[in-house]
Amino acid sequence: MGRIIMLTGGARSGKSTYAQQFASGYKDVAYVATAVNTDEEMQGRIKRHKQERPSEWTTYEEAYDLTKVVGQGKHDVYLIDCLTVYITNLIWQEKNDWDEREVLSVREQKTLEETIEKKVQELLAVCAASAADFIIVTNEVGMGLVPENSLGRLFRDISGRANRMLAKQAYEAYFVVSGMLLLLKGGA
Repeated sequence: MGRIIMLTGGARSGKSTYAQQFASGYKDVAYVATAVNTDEEMQGRIKRHKQERPSEWTTYEEAYDLTKVVGQGKHDVYLIDCLTVYITNLIWQEKNDWDEREVLSVREQKTLEETIEKKVQELLAVCAASAADFIIVTNEVGMGLVPENSLGRLFRDISGRANRMLAKQAYEAYFVVSGMLLLLKGGA
């Protein structure tokens, strides 16, 4: 069964750095990048992440179907960076006209939440069935103010549910805050 190590925390807290440190203990590492290059700022983030990871790691860029990559199971460990960016991609794939009509009906929200929850469940099922281990980075987005718009609230709610699903299945879970790694579950 594939073991999952979950790293969660706020923006720029050090999650990716710790995830890479954990992955460096494996021989054959696959780095799964979920970011989509949408603008100059994102291009800079992607470039920085590429420079920070070892060149001998195999990199996959997959924004919409993580099971396609991790289901191959041909690496010792898959570092997925990051689940909440993946969720963002799925939201925009399902509904990309937020500027035209920001508010979704309750039924539309429920359908979108169910679609994304199913994708996360599929990912976790593939992880459970794999011989590989998984290091999954995700953002903790529910500790601040309630977002002022429906898109922000929807993202926060979906991410919170996905993180709970991930934490439940994780062998180890860590919270990273201000560069400090705090063990939440498992560990030695």
